[in-house]
Formats: sequence, C-alpha cells, structure tokens
Amino acid sequence: MSIDNTMNLQESRDRLLRSLGREITDGRVLTAMGRVRREIFVPEGQRSKAYDNVPLPIGLGQTISQPLIVGTMTEALDLRGREKVLELGTGSGYQTAILAELAGLVISVERLEYFARSADALLRSLGYTNAVVHLVSDTIGWAEGAPYDAIIVTAGAPQVPQELIDQLAKGGRLVIPVGSKFEQDLIKLVKRGGEVTTTNLGPCRFVPLIGEGGWPNGEGLDL
Repeated sequence: MSIDNTMNLQESRDRLLRSLGREITDGRVLTAMGRVRREIFVPEGQRSKAYDNVPLPIGLGQTISQPLIVGTMTEALDLRGREKVLELGTGSGYQTAILAELAGLVISVERLEYFARSADALLRSLGYTNAVVHLVSDTIGWAEGAPYDAIIVTAGAPQVPQELIDQLAKGGRLVIPVGSKFEQDLIKLVKRGGEVTTTNLGPCRFVPLIGEGGWPNGEGLDL
C-alpha cells in the first residue's frame, strides 16, 4: 500500500472516530476501534471504503458490520478487561479483534469454514493470543466454555435463544439482533439471578443466525 493510500486511510479513520464519538461514549471502545485496522478485515477491493460508516460485503453472502453498530454493540457489553466473551459469527474477525482489545478472553464461533480458518489465521498474525475461533455446525453458542460474562451475536435471530441465556454468567450481558427475516431490533439482556432484563438499543439489519435457535438453513435474510 502506498504512503498516500495509508495517509488517506488514516485520515478517514480519524474522521470516522470523531463521528462515532458523538454516539459512543465509552472511550475504551473508541480507542480499541482506533487500534484495529478495519481495512485488513475487508476484501482488497473494499479497502478504500473501510472507514465509511457502512457495512461492507466480505464474500459468501456475509458482511462486516457498520462501524457504528460495532461500537454500539461493543459498548453495550460493558467490558472492563478481564471478561470471558462469546461471539457468535466470526466473519472476517473485525469484531473479534475489537473484543480482544477489551476483554480477557474471546471465544468466537463461526459456521462457515472459510471464515473460521481465515479469521483465525489473521487474528493470530496480529498477535491476538486471547482470541480463539471454533468452527461449528448448527449448535448455538459454545457450551464448553460457559458461563460467559458477555455474549455478542452478529447475526439476526427470530427470538432470543434460551441456550444463550443459559450460557451467561450471573450479571452477564447478551447483545443480539432480534426480529424478522428482513429487519431486527438490537436487544441487550442482563442476567441477574433468576431474572433477565431487556433493553431495546434500536433498529438494525443483520444476516441471519442459522441453525438451532436461529433460522433453518436456507431461510432468513438475503443480503
């Protein structure tokens, strides 16, 4: 990459962070997003758009989420540095890297082998020793590692899967898009004892969560 392109990306990143700072109030989240280079998590043909505040295609019908959504979801997890976090939907690994900047351990699960392997290799090359990627089939979450202090789901579900609530620790936070095949609301759940409280963080649109607790394979969003 040329010096001019690198400078242009840096300027674009700085503008994006200033824009995000009007809505994301957790300075640690903004710092993490400033440290993780979004351009290396998107296909080469999309790199000039890496710091536009929009989702971008990454292949196989999947997308890398809009930076504002990434920041909003990350902030809602209330991470302080030592948490064990479960991520459903590794994708290219961008959200995983941001979580790894902020938590003690990140376990990420991905059902598409291409993304599981490529994201794992990229995260390792960047030195994220606290991020682990697992290839899964139709199971929901990663029960072997439960309980989790925080769970983030980067795909839309028709309802909140009970399996994920069960995998939360006491005081744990779950952030998940819930709704129809075409649009969802971003929901935050907090598990306190035997009760779960919910907060609606606003509308969003994600690719489908496939398998147990989500949409049957072949149904859902076509983005």
